[in-house]
Amino acid sequence: MLEAREVTKFFGEIKAVDHVSAAVEEGSVYGLIGTNGAGKSTFLRMAAGILKPDSGNLFIDGQQVFENITVKQNLFYIPDEPYFLSNATLEDMGIYYSAVYKEFDSARFREMSEQFGLVCRHKVAAFSKGMKKQLAILLGLCSGVKYLLCDETFDGLDPVMRQAVKSIFAKEVEERKLTPIIASHNLRELEDICDHVGLLHRGGILFSKDLYEMKLDIHKVQCVMREDGADIEELSKKLDVMKKERRGRLCTLTLHGNKEEIMRIFEEAEPVFYEVVPLSLEEIFISETEVAGYDIKSLIF
Repeated sequence: MLEAREVTKFFGEIKAVDHVSAAVEEGSVYGLIGTNGAGKSTFLRMAAGILKPDSGNLFIDGQQVFENITVKQNLFYIPDEPYFLSNATLEDMGIYYSAVYKEFDSARFREMSEQFGLVCRHKVAAFSKGMKKQLAILLGLCSGVKYLLCDETFDGLDPVMRQAVKSIFAKEVEERKLTPIIASHNLRELEDICDHVGLLHRGGILFSKDLYEMKLDIHKVQCVMREDGADIEELSKKLDVMKKERRGRLCTLTLHGNKEEIMRIFEEAEPVFYEVVPLSLEEIFISETEVAGYDIKSLIF
């Protein structure tokens, strides 16, 4: 488990991370959402042991990370702009990381490089931004670590490569309990891969929740009520309404609660029509943050 306890980091007078507490279970995919400047990169660099918190503590498997070589053997940090040795080839980078990480799989690295269309003898400096991101991801996957810290990992990858990387992550999570922690400013990038999502704003986490539990607890219902029956206001009194929208006779409600109980209440009201519509991660976050008094559209988009 990766655990942050009241972690704070200043750069001069700027508070980049403000008393952040979070727990990431082994074998899960954690998405860290936030705008540029929200503190995502600073948090990941502290989690990787590159920066030392000014206060609070960061632990991986119960041990503090900063200046702990044993712990760092179990994590790999992929920055937004990966750094590679000057004038190095892809093959050189594989040799370098095999010396740093004891579990580095050189044979797999060569095999996956070929699958990704990366040539071992080509200079990394000549690679495009997307190719450099691919190389950084391959080095991380082949290092044999338990924790992969990814800063805007999908930025610069084309749509096909994004899906390929997500599929590889999912397979690694299932087969060997890899724990990717992925920071992004884009909710849509993380919707189909994350188990748990935290929203970071101005250095602090607004909330951190299990995505599956969030989806179980929030529902969107579209309905048309009978003119001679119960109206929507009367029905709303029996429900935990988070948001209500009307378009003519069609009403859309975003609700907290048990799906079966919500359906039972609608059945009893005998509407002309109703259906429970799946919510996207974006819609869930908009609903949750509005209840908390924030406008996620101004925070993320």
